[in-house]
Amino acid sequence: MTFPAACSVALLALAAPAMAQEVPPNVVSASIREGWRTDSGTQMAALELRLAPGWKTYWRAPGEGGIPPEFDWSGSSNIGGVAFHWPKPEVFELNGMRSFGYHGSLVLPIEFRPAAAGEPVHVRAEIDLGVCNEICVPMTVVVSADLAAGGTPDPVIRAALAEMPERADEAGLTAARCEAEPIRDGVRLTSRLALPRLGPDEIAVVELADRSVWVSAAETRRNGGELSATADLVPADAQPFALDRSAVRITLFGSGGRVVEVQGCTG
Repeated sequence: MTFPAACSVALLALAAPAMAQEVPPNVVSASIREGWRTDSGTQMAALELRLAPGWKTYWRAPGEGGIPPEFDWSGSSNIGGVAFHWPKPEVFELNGMRSFGYHGSLVLPIEFRPAAAGEPVHVRAEIDLGVCNEICVPMTVVVSADLAAGGTPDPVIRAALAEMPERADEAGLTAARCEAEPIRDGVRLTSRLALPRLGPDEIAVVELADRSVWVSAAETRRNGGELSATADLVPADAQPFALDRSAVRITLFGSGGRVVEVQGCTG
């Protein structure tokens, strides 16, 4: 497999000095796969991370004790919008805590909408992420690349796109309802999904578009053809707030690596 050229790649370890001696110097490498210009005029590219053996990094919703990735695109030019296409993550269980992420490597397709159609796109991202083995270390990677209009579809990116979660309708979802009730420091959300069973053990992860709102681990229950997931949503000011149900995303994990994504619910 060949690696695409990136104009610059930098890696900064932010671990405490006591940890620094335990972290291999090549724990993670990062680059941009340049991709291609789609028929709709967007640029399909990807962030590629390669991790040292035994190390993992986290999904957008990292779970208990995980570190969510944060992207700063302020050094880019001709960017009108950015859309992430996350491949389905693995579920990690350690010391009674559950997290979600990727081990070994991650190809994260990223679709850029040029501000000026047909013109080249320059991307530069400063990405804060967490990597873990026996210890967890926050790190920053900086990647940049010039993405020319044109290009040919990249089979590596296409393979990552094929690993995205199943759509809810494909999995048999017939209804998604949400009930919200105020609690002292926010809102308690209970989602009820009419969906065939995904396996003997099912896990739900609830997310909001507003990342400033803390979301608890969901309590997931199955009653026949209905799966319910209850999570507490706590904003920065710790007060009840109006919930946009269309912005609720529920990702369901079942057996055999099945992952299903539900976008939005009704009241």
